[in-house]
Amino acid sequence: MTWWTAYAVGAGRVTPDDDGIRLSTHGATARIYSDAQVDDYGRRGIRLPRRPPLTIRLRARFSHPAGVLRGTAGFGLWNYPWARIPAPPRAIWFFYASAPSDMALALGVPGRGWKAAAIDTGRLRALALAPLAPLAVSLMRSYAGYRVLWPYIQRAVGVAETPLATNMDAWHRYEIVWGERVSSLAVDGAIILADVPSPRGPMCFVAWLDNQYLVVTPQGRFGWGLLDAPEAQWLELEDLCIE
Repeated sequence: MTWWTAYAVGAGRVTPDDDGIRLSTHGATARIYSDAQVDDYGRRGIRLPRRPPLTIRLRARFSHPAGVLRGTAGFGLWNYPWARIPAPPRAIWFFYASAPSDMALALGVPGRGWKAAAIDTGRLRALALAPLAPLAVSLMRSYAGYRVLWPYIQRAVGVAETPLATNMDAWHRYEIVWGERVSSLAVDGAIILADVPSPRGPMCFVAWLDNQYLVVTPQGRFGWGLLDAPEAQWLELEDLCIE
């Protein structure tokens, strides 16, 4: 893993070893943002170096199970939307968010927890719907309006998600196959999210662990904040291969 750039702030720590890398926080408080992260954004002067077709394979485990780990964490590909000029987010990754996060972006899928997910909010179909967003948000505050309107919007922004039943605090093998048209995500050789519309490139690899929470819902609820995470928390990665 000689290609990555390490980033640590607050109580975050990035610790490499012979087998891989550990991203950790210890003593994080809601007074300051804490993050431990590695990525390849900006590698060799190319800010977003990854394009499809591309496959990522790795082994990973967390210090705590879902519901106990606090903050957000995960690994995969994204376009680093806030790195320079803000851009519509796109990603394909394994993503975790604890309470009180609520990012209910896929119909029938909880807005928090351990998931496999893909999104591309910069698609032409998504941008074409932007002027109608205030009206759509108002209509989706009713259950019927949400059930009717959100499936179309979800397809337009390329959202695909599925909850993961795997124990986060045990070693598992994860795979992301980012194709030019469709993509898939697998755990321990079993495909758990298949034939999803591929987010557009370019993107970069990222893995992180932090103490934030996020709220983004179709009903127009938005929020962000920080959490106390006094215990040691970590994400370990091994056998990372990108090809």
